[in-house]
Amino acid sequence: MALSVAGDAGRRGRSVVSKAVALLDAFAIDDVELSLNELARRTSLPLSTAYRLASELVSGGWLERGESGGYRVGLRLLEVGARAPRSMTLLEIVVPIMQDLFVATRENVHLAVVAGHEALYLERVTGLQSIAVKSRRWGRIPLHATGVGKVLLAYAEEDFVAQVIAGGLTRFTPYTIVAPGHLRRNLAEIRHTGVGIAHEEMTVGRLSVAAPLFDADGRAVAAMSIVVPTTVDPQRLAPAVRTAALSASRRLRERSFRAEANRTVEGGHLGPPAPR
Repeated sequence: MALSVAGDAGRRGRSVVSKAVALLDAFAIDDVELSLNELARRTSLPLSTAYRLASELVSGGWLERGESGGYRVGLRLLEVGARAPRSMTLLEIVVPIMQDLFVATRENVHLAVVAGHEALYLERVTGLQSIAVKSRRWGRIPLHATGVGKVLLAYAEEDFVAQVIAGGLTRFTPYTIVAPGHLRRNLAEIRHTGVGIAHEEMTVGRLSVAAPLFDADGRAVAAMSIVVPTTVDPQRLAPAVRTAALSASRRLRERSFRAEANRTVEGGHLGPPAPR
């Protein structure tokens, strides 16, 4: 994608790249197509600038023109995102486990990671019999109101949790936890049980049960969840989700250990490290 910088670089402190990124970032999880006027409004760009940059993004495949004349996220953006090493490793290891969990439950299974102050869905395994949900691959969701988000937040650094809370806790339903003290108690409970439950906090009639995936260093690098109707007892699903997450964590650690062993062999360092 070749974006012209003439006349734009540095104007109002925003580079052409930052403006192009703002256009791509304007798409929310529920957005299929946005009009040019809406893109300009969300990015605070002049209509002419939004049109010029959007046209260049379309030429590069980053955006596509929709049937009603608006703009959609292009396949090029999804293609590049799929190349991220972290997502490739996670998907390779975790998707088979997600599929096993789906076979056992026939409900939506999600995999998410932290992206900024939100959670990003890397993958979803679903079927015709699964309940309808708003989630989609590469969609962003709030950390405080979803099962995967709560789990990722529960195992994050305290400074990060404070930043998320300071940014405001949006209420999506009457059941969304928006009081900082209540949320912190909820996060402490998740760390105690190893399972996070969001009951109608994002969508009325839906609940999610989630568990963390840990890497070889003990960091919660992702979260796996299952979304079901509120008529289902979440405690009945918790063991299955927890077991699936533990299995995925074990495979992530094994992959890390094998990679480290290969680096050691290639470097000619066989045996334990020298004493310090």
